[in-house]
Amino acid sequence: MASSQRISSLDGVRGWASLVVVIYHCSLIAMPHLDGVLAAWLTQSPSKLAFAGTEAVLVFFVLSGFVVALPVLRDGFSWLRYYPTRVLRLYVPVWGSVVLATALIALLPRDPTRMPDGSWMQNAQATTVTWGTFFEEALLLPQSYDINNVLWSLRWELIFSLTLPVFVGLAVLLRRHALLAAAAACALTVLGRIVDVEALVYLPVFLLGTLMAVRLDDLLAWLQRPRSRAFWPWLTALALALMIASWLARPVAAPGTVFGRTLWGLAGVGAALVIIAAMGWPLLRSLLEGRVSQWLGRTSYSLYLVHVPVLGTLAYLWGSDRWALVAAAGIPLSLLLAAAFHRFLEAPSHRLARYAGTVASERLPLTRPSGRIRRSDA
Repeated sequence: MASSQRISSLDGVRGWASLVVVIYHCSLIAMPHLDGVLAAWLTQSPSKLAFAGTEAVLVFFVLSGFVVALPVLRDGFSWLRYYPTRVLRLYVPVWGSVVLATALIALLPRDPTRMPDGSWMQNAQATTVTWGTFFEEALLLPQSYDINNVLWSLRWELIFSLTLPVFVGLAVLLRRHALLAAAAACALTVLGRIVDVEALVYLPVFLLGTLMAVRLDDLLAWLQRPRSRAFWPWLTALALALMIASWLARPVAAPGTVFGRTLWGLAGVGAALVIIAAMGWPLLRSLLEGRVSQWLGRTSYSLYLVHVPVLGTLAYLWGSDRWALVAAAGIPLSLLLAAAFHRFLEAPSHRLARYAGTVASERLPLTRPSGRIRRSDA
């Protein structure tokens, strides 16, 4: 795991996190139809890990903070190459997903009165699309989305990507005190949940990943130290427990209370620890580097973008009360569609993005001055 090599286990993390989000949205379709005791058992026990979708998105944010910042720290990095490359890699698949969702909405008329009152299917699934809402969501402008509900997180990915110089500059400035900076970022994301400010919740989570990138050499050295056999299983268990702590504590801590919100804020801390465990625990790393995990990782962005239009369409076609059938058909169909989406749209968009970045950097050759930024300062 030299710092110059790709850390393949992180691709596996991204893939499984994406699948968790898919299962989470299946659970949102099912929940209005489940017995209250069963729903409580599913959500207030470790089984919640299988569909901790909102928490899995925080894993994406830590990963983005880490992997997007790493190239900035290498010699020859060009901001002129970065911006068109990054923006196109984000936007082109988003546009494809909005077109897909709009086509499915047009092909199958949707009657929201068929869905349970107050449900995710009724409140977060568009029944009609106007040109205004189409372009707003395609450009990632709104704070909430109902043509393709998952795009709310891509808005934060875009904000982070556009302000990357601020994140990297701050992480480099604080690199000697990276642990204190990480602790402050953890405190801020918890505070963000308490005061209900989304920017304060999500942006510090990106910063956690960026701090990892700046101190990658030191992080890898720490990961490779000899430890007891119990260390990594316990750390992984702690990470996962923090991610769903607010759910496990619901019998004694209501979601709207300060204590409940504090525990929810700890999900960002858990997400960062998941990344550390994925890099450091040999057994977990080998599982995440397996063929299934790596395939999920390669198609994770496509799967993330296409599954909600598929699940929403099937739920309106068959009824949300037939949620088991929706899940049984929707999950494999989403995986197949994601594979096609990745091959025919996402992968070509990467080539287009690289070409645009090369053209921009060659016509306006403004690269970062020579000399590598040190990720550590002993």
